[in-house]
Amino acid sequence: MPKIVIIGAGSRNFAKNIITDVILYPELRDSTIALVDIDQARLDLTADFAKAIVKQHGFNTKVESTMNRREALKGADYVITTIAIGKGRLDGEKITGNYGLPWDDTVGPCGVFEANRLIPVILDIAHDMEKICPDAWLLNYSNPMAMICWAINKYSHIKSVGLCPNQRNQAFHYSTWLNIPFEEVYYWSAGINHFSFYLELKWRGKDMYQMLREKFKGPGDYAGPDLGVKHDDEKNYLVGVDLVEVEMLKRFGYMTTGSGGHIPEYLPYFVRTPELFKRFRLDDFVELAKHMGARRMAEEARYIEQLASGYKFPLVDEYRWTIWAVNVIHSFETGTVRKMNLNVKNTGLITNLTPGCTVEVPCLVDKGGVHPCYVGDLPPQCAALIQANVDVQRLAVNGIYEKDKNQMFQAILVDPLTRTMLSIDQMSKMTGELFDWEKDYVKGYK
Repeated sequence: MPKIVIIGAGSRNFAKNIITDVILYPELRDSTIALVDIDQARLDLTADFAKAIVKQHGFNTKVESTMNRREALKGADYVITTIAIGKGRLDGEKITGNYGLPWDDTVGPCGVFEANRLIPVILDIAHDMEKICPDAWLLNYSNPMAMICWAINKYSHIKSVGLCPNQRNQAFHYSTWLNIPFEEVYYWSAGINHFSFYLELKWRGKDMYQMLREKFKGPGDYAGPDLGVKHDDEKNYLVGVDLVEVEMLKRFGYMTTGSGGHIPEYLPYFVRTPELFKRFRLDDFVELAKHMGARRMAEEARYIEQLASGYKFPLVDEYRWTIWAVNVIHSFETGTVRKMNLNVKNTGLITNLTPGCTVEVPCLVDKGGVHPCYVGDLPPQCAALIQANVDVQRLAVNGIYEKDKNQMFQAILVDPLTRTMLSIDQMSKMTGELFDWEKDYVKGYK
């Protein structure tokens, strides 16, 4: 049975869900799960959970934990990276926020500097794998996804794939807008992580785009009764209508996988002024982020209390983001064929995006591995929007690997949102502040 290594296991909710997803599959219950983290206390809590749930349900799953990454990689078949490094994105946003940039996640100045912290470490993991477990797969969850995967594909030889649930999640939201069962929805989407377009959306063979256009027809902004973003405490997903996606449908003809929580980072149309921010109800997403942060803290406190009390953890078969990695492993191990949207190297898959960049495309996954599907040309307007962000990613990846501050600055200079909001002098000053903030991670840079 396989050995599954989770690097970043101190991220307890995430690791807890991966562990639960593994043992939900009878075919994977005899696996070895090796937990790795640099924080011993957090690592021990995750290991305590893993050992408890395995014992409570009488499974033979072997649980290991160590702070020695290379030791954990011995005999590994799958390595899941779910790590964060340094002070974190929110601290960086305090700097960019002073310049009027509302947020960055996987692109923009904070995305570039988050990649600067993560890419060297994940490449170290990849190079360790080349020596210790060269046939293992690296399954990456860490953001910024596209830049990390680009660096892995360009500068290492291991087999790897990037995982993100947004394609599935956003299609689910569209089904809720139309009040139709998600299990009856078909979608075909392609692009880059957090910014792909649904090229096809169908329900029982009917074009969902026609249904969505009917829902949002009329002059001006859509202002129906389900306007705005809300949080469902039971299901933990967004409900309500995302006005950014309505605008994308009206102006570009397609909806995206990013939703209002990501798309404003990639495009200059939605957050350049307070009026635009209010018009597209993006304050809803800010409130949601605060709510979700508090929710995670509450879940973690409850989790620690449950461990201390001897609580029996149930095996609940429900959708979680972590199931994507475990479904890949299950398909590799059993031959079960699945179609999943995954982040892979662009080897002519999307013909009007840069060769070698990271694209998020439909893939067939089975015992033979990951088989990306050919997409061809994206609609030209969609490709133009995405390519502008791919150019940022290329400059950032090259600059980080070559330790070249100038290329990293140029990545920020060409960022579609940043360049519409700041002057060159402002961008230079802000980038200098970000380099000062990350002084521990730019040693040896030229």
